[in-house]
Amino acid sequence: MKTLTVNDYDMRFLDLGDGSPLVCVHGSLSDFRVWAPALGPLMRGRRIIAPSLRRYFPERWDGKGDDFTIPQHVDDMIDFLEALDIGPVDLLGHSRGGHIAFRVAERRPELVRKLVLAEPGGALDESMAPPEAPPAASARQHVNLAAERIAAGDIDGGLRIFKDSIDGEGAWDGLPEAERQLRRDNAGTLLAQGGEKREPYSKASAESIRTPTLLIGGGDTPGQLPIILRAIAGSVPGAKLAIIPNATHVMFVQQPEAFGAIVQEFLGT
Repeated sequence: MKTLTVNDYDMRFLDLGDGSPLVCVHGSLSDFRVWAPALGPLMRGRRIIAPSLRRYFPERWDGKGDDFTIPQHVDDMIDFLEALDIGPVDLLGHSRGGHIAFRVAERRPELVRKLVLAEPGGALDESMAPPEAPPAASARQHVNLAAERIAAGDIDGGLRIFKDSIDGEGAWDGLPEAERQLRRDNAGTLLAQGGEKREPYSKASAESIRTPTLLIGGGDTPGQLPIILRAIAGSVPGAKLAIIPNATHVMFVQQPEAFGAIVQEFLGT
């Protein structure tokens, strides 16, 4: 584990392998450890750099403070990429991390060679939302319910609400204990996520992305994430879309070889 001081915060990260750099940005309730199942397939000929975002493990955060926001994390990632000083990188973001990666490519395209978004989180504004899309406000309901339970001391109960809302009923109970603990280690971040100042995706923002972009989804992911995935894929110029069968939101954990092969093919050399 290495450390870079970014915006007065010590950002911890993994730096593994050799070759073209691929920076991996984790999602909610996660940290750099979440990429472990996919490291083998992703590291073939590549250098993998996986940071833990501000306030995530290895920090044990209580959810108090005002610096846990999407704008702060985007600023941190931009400064992190600049501090690495290795030129344009390939940038992979999952879920909430996909939203952050999208905003980095939107603001600072010169830092990103190719962009991979694995079911990016968020909501669609009226300019992008198809008729079947739920209201943008509903995208936060599961976060707020889970945070209320965690704040009351029922950490596993809150995590169950969050996980089941993303991957379907019973998803939390089906997790291996190590994956449950990873989320417990980051439970405090959910207390602040409801007020993280996340802007919905707009057609104008998606159309502004000029970085070659791949969007990846799980064939069995329920709910609104597949709607968001396809809306972004249809709006980012030239974007490619790949769906992994027999997988849900954490497709790189459930189908790491398939996930790695799709990413590797897109990134090329």
